[in-house]
Amino acid sequence: MKRASKPAGRGIAQWTASCLFLLLVFASSRVWAVGPVFEFRTPASVDDPAAAAAMRDLAARLVPVYQDPDPDRYLANLSVLQLVAGNYSAAYESRQTLRDRRQRLDAGRPVGRDVIYDMYARAKATEAESQVPFAQAFTRAYQDVVPRLNDQDAYAVTQWLGTSPAVFRYALQKLFDQQRADDSIGQSEAVALIRAYLSFDAYRSFGPLVVPLDEEDDRRRYAVDDQVLIKTPDGVSIAALLVRPRSISKPLPALLEFTIYDSRNYAKECAAHGYVGVVAYTRGTHDSPRQVVPYQHDGDDARAVIEWIAKQPWSDGRVGMYGDAYSGFTSWAAAKRLPPALKAIATSATTAPGIDVPMGGNIFQNSGYRWSSYVTNTKTSDESSYYDDALWHALDQKWYVSGSRYRDMGRLYGKPNPIFIRWLNHPSYDRYWQEMVPYREQFAHINIPVLTMTGYYSGSELGALYYFTQHHRYDPHADHTLVIGPYDDAVMQKGALATLQNYQVDSAALVDLRELRYQWFNHVFKGAAIPPLLKAQVNYEVMGANEWRHAPTLEAMTKGSLKFYLDATVSGEGHRLTQRRNPKAAFILQTVNLADRKDAAWTPSTDLISRSIATHNDVLFVSEPLAKPTEFNGLFSGRLDFTVNKMDVDLNIILFERTAGGDYVRLFSPAYEFRASYARDRVHRHLLKAGERQELSFRSERMTSRLLQQGSRLVMVLGVNKRPDREINYGTGGDVSEESIDDGKVPVKIRWHNDSYIEIPIRR
Repeated sequence: MKRASKPAGRGIAQWTASCLFLLLVFASSRVWAVGPVFEFRTPASVDDPAAAAAMRDLAARLVPVYQDPDPDRYLANLSVLQLVAGNYSAAYESRQTLRDRRQRLDAGRPVGRDVIYDMYARAKATEAESQVPFAQAFTRAYQDVVPRLNDQDAYAVTQWLGTSPAVFRYALQKLFDQQRADDSIGQSEAVALIRAYLSFDAYRSFGPLVVPLDEEDDRRRYAVDDQVLIKTPDGVSIAALLVRPRSISKPLPALLEFTIYDSRNYAKECAAHGYVGVVAYTRGTHDSPRQVVPYQHDGDDARAVIEWIAKQPWSDGRVGMYGDAYSGFTSWAAAKRLPPALKAIATSATTAPGIDVPMGGNIFQNSGYRWSSYVTNTKTSDESSYYDDALWHALDQKWYVSGSRYRDMGRLYGKPNPIFIRWLNHPSYDRYWQEMVPYREQFAHINIPVLTMTGYYSGSELGALYYFTQHHRYDPHADHTLVIGPYDDAVMQKGALATLQNYQVDSAALVDLRELRYQWFNHVFKGAAIPPLLKAQVNYEVMGANEWRHAPTLEAMTKGSLKFYLDATVSGEGHRLTQRRNPKAAFILQTVNLADRKDAAWTPSTDLISRSIATHNDVLFVSEPLAKPTEFNGLFSGRLDFTVNKMDVDLNIILFERTAGGDYVRLFSPAYEFRASYARDRVHRHLLKAGERQELSFRSERMTSRLLQQGSRLVMVLGVNKRPDREINYGTGGDVSEESIDDGKVPVKIRWHNDSYIEIPIRR
């Protein structure tokens, strides 16, 4: 399920961002040598009453022997050891020395997270020296630091301070569990463990104090109006929230998010960056009493909000729109209406109705039913049920085992869903979908700057690339910039992770994309220099090469291609993927029983790196080892030469690099899926010729960039879609949502002829 369609609720984004922070903190605590080994018995849990004494004792033993040749790292880690050991005055002195050393180097830079521990160390030293309560000491430290920061730095600090102690508790417990089997600990591991303990101990100490302190600071910095109602031309009231910086008296450009979710927003963050932050809510949500109808009214309503903003005394008449997932869609829906005040849009994980939601490759996904049920029923109880994966997994299996029509999903769940049925009535990308966002020549009229961010592992990559490619297709001179790297849909909420699932991300890709978005808006609205990362129309991180590249177009990313034929010859665990076409006519026979439901419990692997591939209704192809490093850049394509006994079939393709060491690395995720009858035209259906040999050309809507190493093999998995969380195409040629298991009595039989091939774009 594409979870980016529903942003995380309050606190979830902070949780994930803080987990990233902890990883960075622990990485930074590594010392220059192994150092001495200390006896240490790990406490049973972070809640063990003996944990504080055990950590204090360990820290006290490290303080006199700890060394590090890097002065800054030495002082940072020494202060941590001193704090946990109870040497508060010494710890504060160490942090003051560290600040003095960094003062010249850090001049002009944004505030760093170290300020949190500066305040904490000061508060603990004051508590110990002056015998004042910690709450009073911390309040004094906060009030001496945060109010003096500029809005942007203060916003960052308050976000860090607001992290739940549970985040640090989880990280500490994990380290305890890893260490428990040993009765000794090395210096590096000890420092990392003590840092984790300090984070937990500090945040549980000052956590209850920061909310009123932050609220007081916010009242001084910002003017907030959360009771705004904006009338549309058809009489609907759109609820909105706006936040303005008090430090700027002149009219300002506004940054608008138009969203269907009443959850965490970034209006204050926009204000902290010198804009008026506006969040408007779709009709039927928040304070609007109307029925929620996803997608259909948002373009017109967003235009009305933009026109209202432009008339306000605090507005300079210019509006930028931004957003992820749904609010990324509303940015394009508004741009379709060409409101004069809309001057720029910046989106990520951008959904495109009819392209990647509620269907991808014209194949409907059960997540569409789940999501539409949630947003059209605003009862509080539905919040928890939306996130109940077990509930929806059970529904997937119930439908799958029943063999019912796809249209019967609501009946099986017990809740009719007219929105979902309406979507099923439009399996083609017809006028219903075309009315929601720009279509064909309408893209040529969008002559404002656009920034699109997405990832090779983003479910919404299809939508993001659709907007980018269509905009440039109909306006070759469009001012539309793409940023793409090893990211998933939630990158704007939780940041770029050093480890994505189990995949180690290149350090070059660890970019603060949300801050990059503000830098881009500053270029558009304030005349600031364009960020260096955005030097071209296409900016992409080459996985495995650990570097960013820049190109004027997607096509310019490549300087050649490699063609691999799908050979029928069996080689190792699969068939051959060869660069030389076998002159001997041959085929692979694939049979899939669509009526078989014994695999109801099967779920596809989502691991980005694994030691094996478990195929399921798939055919596996493996190339010979690559003779030299090869950079795979862009959108792959191919031609399937086949004979099938059905009038339609749903297919999926996954590509891997199998390294010389035996790891399978996904080149993109999720799989590229498409309904064969729509492969060449998503608007008009072209049924297959059952029983006849035919060809089907395709161009992937998922792209990637990776340096494939010498000795690696390219692996392709070609499969037939048959899974509990997808519509099942039984191949009758009729409305797929009306088909049932009764239409699958005859298995799908496909002959994949060895003239079939895929073509990989490469940079020579």
